[in-house]
Amino acid sequence: MTQLEGLQAPGFTIPNEKGEMVSLKDYSGEKYVVLYFYPKDSTPGCTTQACDFRDAYEDFSGLNAIILGVSPDSEASHEKFIGKHNLPFNLLVDADHSVAEKYGVWKLKKMFGREYMGIERSTFLIDPSGKVVKEWRKVKVKGHIQEALETLEQLVNS
Repeated sequence: MTQLEGLQAPGFTIPNEKGEMVSLKDYSGEKYVVLYFYPKDSTPGCTTQACDFRDAYEDFSGLNAIILGVSPDSEASHEKFIGKHNLPFNLLVDADHSVAEKYGVWKLKKMFGREYMGIERSTFLIDPSGKVVKEWRKVKVKGHIQEALETLEQLVNS
């Protein structure tokens, strides 16, 4: 497993739900980035996670952070997901899972005895200098957003 904590975050430029290109370097020197990878739009765990981030959005913004969600879903799927749940942040399209691979979250998964490649739910906290200051892998949704927020608060206030 690739450990990224303490290293420069792998750069990327991929489209958001509107087809606009979003780069990690767009936030360089300015903001903390909460980059979260999730398996699929509109599934129970992913919906809960996205809505938890939505509900804490003002808290993250107040700490100079932006939230970016990443999955292999299409622009149309992301747009529908955002609209249905009033998500105030961009969802990025990683159709070829190249960004997920750079972050080491494209994994062999098993469900109902079937093996397939997919995203392992993970979150990366990237500071304004572009360094990964905290990573959470194999994320359990319950309580995760609060933990990420508390970690960011400690960084900002230290």
